[in-house]
Amino acid sequence: MTANRLTLPSASMQGAIGLALAAAIAGSWLGIHAYAMFVFELTWSNLPLAVAMAAVQCWLSVGVFIVCHDAMHGTLVPGKPRLNAAIAAPLLFLYAGFRWSVLRDAHHTHHRLAGRPGDPDFDEDHPANFRQWYWTFFKRYFGWQSLVFVHAVVGVYWLILGIPMVQIVLLYGAPALLSSLQLFYFGTYRPHHHAPGEPFPDDHNARTNGFGTIASLATCFHFGYHLEHHRRPDVPWWALPAAKRAGIAEQSGPIDTEGRIVA
Repeated sequence: MTANRLTLPSASMQGAIGLALAAAIAGSWLGIHAYAMFVFELTWSNLPLAVAMAAVQCWLSVGVFIVCHDAMHGTLVPGKPRLNAAIAAPLLFLYAGFRWSVLRDAHHTHHRLAGRPGDPDFDEDHPANFRQWYWTFFKRYFGWQSLVFVHAVVGVYWLILGIPMVQIVLLYGAPALLSSLQLFYFGTYRPHHHAPGEPFPDDHNARTNGFGTIASLATCFHFGYHLEHHRRPDVPWWALPAAKRAGIAEQSGPIDTEGRIVA
């Protein structure tokens, strides 16, 4: 079976698209957070609006992490490693006090050892258990630095700025925590978990979901097209639907950088 050709834009056009989308996602995320913390006043009458803002903020938090993920692969702005780092490092820090170099190195280790011992995203002791795997995942990535950062932010908002704790929990804490669950479920557990009768197609130990484009965007910014990503890590998140249409996940054998089977 021959794969369809997958053509990406030029490096300059890819960078322009990546930067525009990153600005829209990160700008909206920061803007909603600023409004929710420093302008919005939570009451019973506007609780439905607050819940809607929290849901949107959860989705945007996923998007911010996916933007940073593209930066790890150099696909946010191709050929500009310092610019990729300059964008992703502060976003990851603001997300949960994460260190760019630590997450970048861990993610590349994940690609080298996907679904095998040593993969930081994989729980080899519980490869089919969502709850235990998520706890392992959480402990590995949300270390003491993240906890100190989050507690410091909450302390400033509550004790110094006087923002009600319920507002902080609903519009800051809940979106951050739920976005980690969303990322884990759609971007790690579903693609890599072991399931009877569902063998992995190759040594990437990953599968792709069957969601349509809109559902894929809503769940994890197309990161659920996960086998496509592992086979073509040069494809940015917004081009993964094209990789799916090109049949990248359906081919057997190695795939070249244009999505064709290597003889």
